[in-house]
Amino acid sequence: MRTCLKFAGVAALAILVAACSEQNEGGQQQASAQQPQATPVSTVTVKAQSVGLVEEMPGRTVAFRKADIRPQVDGIIKERNFTEGASVEAGQQLYMIDQDVYLARVDAAQAELSRQRATLDQAVKNRERYDPLVKSQAVSRQTYDDAVSQEAQGKAAVASARAELEQARINLAYTTVTAPISGQISSSDYSEGALVTANQSAKLTTITQLDPIYVDVTQAGGRLLKLKQAVQSGRVQGIDADNIEVSLIIDATGVEYPHKGILQFSDVTVNETTGTVRLRASFPNPDGTLLPGMFVRGQVRQGRFEGAFLVPQKAVMRRPDGSAYTYVAVDGKVVSKDLQIEQSKGENWLVSAGLEDGDQVIVDGIQRVAPGADVAPQPVENAKADDAEKAAE
Repeated sequence: MRTCLKFAGVAALAILVAACSEQNEGGQQQASAQQPQATPVSTVTVKAQSVGLVEEMPGRTVAFRKADIRPQVDGIIKERNFTEGASVEAGQQLYMIDQDVYLARVDAAQAELSRQRATLDQAVKNRERYDPLVKSQAVSRQTYDDAVSQEAQGKAAVASARAELEQARINLAYTTVTAPISGQISSSDYSEGALVTANQSAKLTTITQLDPIYVDVTQAGGRLLKLKQAVQSGRVQGIDADNIEVSLIIDATGVEYPHKGILQFSDVTVNETTGTVRLRASFPNPDGTLLPGMFVRGQVRQGRFEGAFLVPQKAVMRRPDGSAYTYVAVDGKVVSKDLQIEQSKGENWLVSAGLEDGDQVIVDGIQRVAPGADVAPQPVENAKADDAEKAAE
């Protein structure tokens, strides 16, 4: 009996110890489950740097110079002296209008001038003859005054005849229609035998100068104002107003134009409909690649932004009011920071305010965290390497 009681006591003690052990283990597991786990995230460390500002703007090409050719006298076209679509030089003869009528007018004006000169010579001689006579009162003062008046009238008549002759010569010269500028000439709307009139509304042809060529681009008026403020405050530097370089991308091909242009001017008014400002750049066009009216995208270099940050676009979020913010890992915690974005830069945003040098911006895992959450930040390069190793396994 005593032996049986001893075995029963030992068994009860073993059961009690086992129960206490299970209770301790359960408490430890429950406490472990209650502790929050840090969410792994990928981060990018940003640093303040000097970033070149390149604004991409839509635009169209515009002819450097364009001249519509119209006749300045009436007549029949006798000759057309150019090949349609060819290049012409300033002063080159394009058309010849029948000159017969204008040659006759020149001859008539020359004859009239000669007649008026002869009349003037006679009036001068009469006045000179009366000069001594009027002093001696051999002729009346009235007669002398008439002689002086006839001389003055003769001079006026000669001047008028000379002007008529000059007008006749000018009209004769207008019968030869020449190119006012150098460039490429279009098709001719009139051929030999056609009747034309002075200053008619219909043009004979058009000359377009393509080298160099203008490119008109548009920039938001608010963006231009912000840029001017940044320049005045010193945040944007390196702008030479007389030598702003512009690159060009042709929309039709998506290829960058091989020649660089120079910004010529910007308008002083904002378009009331679109709220944009027009900027004009000049580009060399030696091969005639650019034609007027083409759609292009101009990349205007507008200085350097000092102390800026390049933040991946996928790391930036926006609130309903449009304000931008991002999550930053600080001492294992998520912190939300508001950003001031200037423009896009490839796959990044150019941020001018809101971050500090060395901030760890969360790039991947944003959807799984919130401000104040515990995170285990890992540089995005290391995260990509781990993913590559897992894929290889």
